[in-house]
Amino acid sequence: MGHWLERNIVEPGKLPLLLALTAFVLTFLITRVITRLIRAGRGPFGNVKAGGLHIHHVVPGVVLTVIGGFGAVASGRHGFGAAVFAIVFGTGAGLVLDEFALLLHLDDVYWSEEGRKSVEVVVLTAALVGLVLSGFAPFGVNDMTPQELQDRGNVITTVAVDFLFSLAVLSKGKTKLAIFSVVIPLIGLIGLVRLARPGSPWARRFYRRRPRARARALLRAYRHDRRWSGPSRTVQDWIGGRPGPGPEVNRSR
Repeated sequence: MGHWLERNIVEPGKLPLLLALTAFVLTFLITRVITRLIRAGRGPFGNVKAGGLHIHHVVPGVVLTVIGGFGAVASGRHGFGAAVFAIVFGTGAGLVLDEFALLLHLDDVYWSEEGRKSVEVVVLTAALVGLVLSGFAPFGVNDMTPQELQDRGNVITTVAVDFLFSLAVLSKGKTKLAIFSVVIPLIGLIGLVRLARPGSPWARRFYRRRPRARARALLRAYRHDRRWSGPSRTVQDWIGGRPGPGPEVNRSR
């Protein structure tokens, strides 16, 4: 079955990545459905507790990620073992990143505004892995010919330039564009030629004595946030559930 998939569906060696991505997305979606049912008091599900301690699903997620990661390294990129450990790793990563906000804030913010960060990280991770699965390699090294790949100097130069390029975009306060530019440098060009976000390191350094540039940056950021914050919140609510009004709701799952 695995050999048939590699011959007809994905490139050779990428089947574990496909299985890991599928397990990652499915785990996140199933977990969100279950937690929303627990929050609503429906279904047979309930919080996992041991001795009065609430066991968050990030705990088994870490265990599965460790097992899957080390198992994948040991089994290589082919064979049944690689496929199994890829699924284990994807499942664990889905459980961990679903509670990314908890790890970031060291608090149970699952159903709060801060908890939206978990949904953003999961969507961003799935998109990046999907790009790599489609054939895009980090820092654009996939655009090089086999002869160029043999020249280590060209590879090192390409990676270094693209890395600095991504850092410049990040300094402008455009985090998502910077991350995607690691995979597709052309995306970072969009963020690099546009005005920096107010309060970003770039704005503090280069707009300090340019009041017109600061005013334009503020106006553009305001228009951008007003245009996209509403649709973004709607999508996040649809995927991960609507945040609760207070901390008492955060614990009810």
